[in-house]
Formats: sequence, structure tokens, C-alpha cells
Amino acid sequence: MKIPVVKTLVENYTLEQLQKAEDAILEEQKPEIEIGGDDEGEQLTHIYGAKWILEQMAKGDEFKAALRAFTQRVRDSIS
Repeated sequence: MKIPVVKTLVENYTLEQLQKAEDAILEEQKPEIEIGGDDEGEQLTHIYGAKWILEQMAKGDEFKAALRAFTQRVRDSIS
């Protein structure tokens, strides 16, 4: 996971655009938007993170707090 990629997605795309990109990848198609990442798995992680952060922001969280919470979730899942 590359945090700058997630940040770029949050800043530039809507939940709807990210959902369409996720669906495209899952259907083995090329997404309409540019998603950074070394492979499709990493791209999906970036999309998932950006969507989660946008949802948290819609609930009132600030970007930095939502980003920290997401990265903590990723670290917890790895360990």
C-alpha cells in the first residue's frame, strides 16, 4: 500500500468513481480512472482505502484522522 496513492484518490475522485474502478478491476477490465499500484491487488487496496476514508470523512472525521485509522487497520490485519 502506498499512502500517496490513497491520498490522491481521496482528493480527486468520488465514491461512485472509485466504486466503478473497483468493479472494473474485479471484472478484469481496465478502470476509467488511473489507479496507482504494482498489481491489481495493490490497486484494490488503494481503492478500498480511499473509499473507507471518504466514508469516514462523510461522518465528520478529518482526512488525517481517517487516514491514520485506515493505516492502523491495515497494520492490525498484517500482524
